[in-house]
Amino acid sequence: MTLEDRLLQLETRRHFFSQCGVGLGKLGLASLLAGGALGAPSAGSNPMAAKKGHFPARIKNVIYLFMCGAPSQFELFDYKPELQKYDGKVCPDALLAGKRFAFMDTFTKEKPKLLGTQRKFKQYGQSGAYFSELLPNIGGMADDITFLKGVSTENFNHGPAKCFVNTGSVRFGRPSMGSWVTYGIGSESADLPGYVVLQSGPRGPRGGAALWAAGFLPTAYQGVPFRSGGDPILDLARPAGVTQSHQQKAIEAIRDMNLSTLAETGDTEITTRIAQYEMAYRMQSSGPELIDFSNESKETMASYGAEPGKATYANNCLLARRLVERGVRFVQLYHADWDHHADLGQPLTEVTREIDQPTAALLKDLKQRGLLDSTLVIWSGEFGRTPMGETRENGKAGRNHHIDAYTLWMAGGGIKPGITVGGTDELGFSPSEHIEIHDLHATMLHLLGLEHTKLTFKFQGRDFRLTDIKGKVLKQLLA
Repeated sequence: MTLEDRLLQLETRRHFFSQCGVGLGKLGLASLLAGGALGAPSAGSNPMAAKKGHFPARIKNVIYLFMCGAPSQFELFDYKPELQKYDGKVCPDALLAGKRFAFMDTFTKEKPKLLGTQRKFKQYGQSGAYFSELLPNIGGMADDITFLKGVSTENFNHGPAKCFVNTGSVRFGRPSMGSWVTYGIGSESADLPGYVVLQSGPRGPRGGAALWAAGFLPTAYQGVPFRSGGDPILDLARPAGVTQSHQQKAIEAIRDMNLSTLAETGDTEITTRIAQYEMAYRMQSSGPELIDFSNESKETMASYGAEPGKATYANNCLLARRLVERGVRFVQLYHADWDHHADLGQPLTEVTREIDQPTAALLKDLKQRGLLDSTLVIWSGEFGRTPMGETRENGKAGRNHHIDAYTLWMAGGGIKPGITVGGTDELGFSPSEHIEIHDLHATMLHLLGLEHTKLTFKFQGRDFRLTDIKGKVLKQLLA
């Protein structure tokens, strides 16, 4: 090894950027930022700018409707006459052999009994899909909906299970699926984040912000929580007494300091910081306009059941349509209060009433505006529920967690509408074919023009991906 080679080994990236005579860091970023005054930056200055995928995409946007707490498929979508027939009968030992459930004590005190549903079902549309009486409006969209049934997941506790659906791992700290998507293809919106999170219900999801975090990806790709009333983001408005001119000069000064630090360190997180300052500046006008429903017709507002200024699921569904209309790539709605261990009666009736009309209105609205062909809508919880009942202190029947076979649905571009992929046995306990959450992820990425095995990021010496070492595209549902 020559002396020059040894000296080169000692030369770090930081030394290179700080000593480089032409100021390479400043030169490169100055080129990216060239494109006009603050508030009208070029696409190159934005890490979230739209990028090409691995192949032509079938859709542009995703709206993920996440029902926190795990809805019971038996009360909503899975009509099981045999389960009704054996209602109240002791569950066969063979069915439970080798299985583990959350709250095992409720199953070990006495043998669990099979539980039929008290809800009535009927078939809808030309597809003949079954929906319960709790979801008449969503049922009316049956011919636009594609069911995945018998889906399996990996953990029967709410927090890790939510983490798995959202990040592909039960361990917190991995990038969320919205982060992977925007990392892969960016966003078409210049004035709003590429990945927006909306919440409703009595509490936030277990796992919190980790469910929409960027993990080890650059922080530009993390989800941004919006509020559906007041300022969409806290502290976004310009402080009292500060003029637009003063604010612009302050941001330009901060940008210059960040550029100087970037030249010294070469840290790519600094480009994210610069882009986020500029995005926040532009959102001072785009954010309030987004949540201003005054331009929506009375008919549209009534169809959703939306009420301006309230943090409701209905408002968030309308916001989701407005967001994809403005080019936001990934929108995720979290709606809580689906954990029905102790009562499948009135609590379930109330939460389904909150989501049935707005969800159907969202599908209809997207379809009428020509947006459903370019948008994938996904509806799911974190796992399913057992066909056995669970009786707690109040004496009312609920259902335990079940990870081997649950139901979710999709609607939108690139998939065959009105069909069911997968299924379960006559009691709804075991899947008829193997479908897992990583298959959902792989299929979603495929529709967006991304090959899931190629969408990787090197971290701690290995390549990571959303689908880890699993996942297959569900070609049988592709149009």
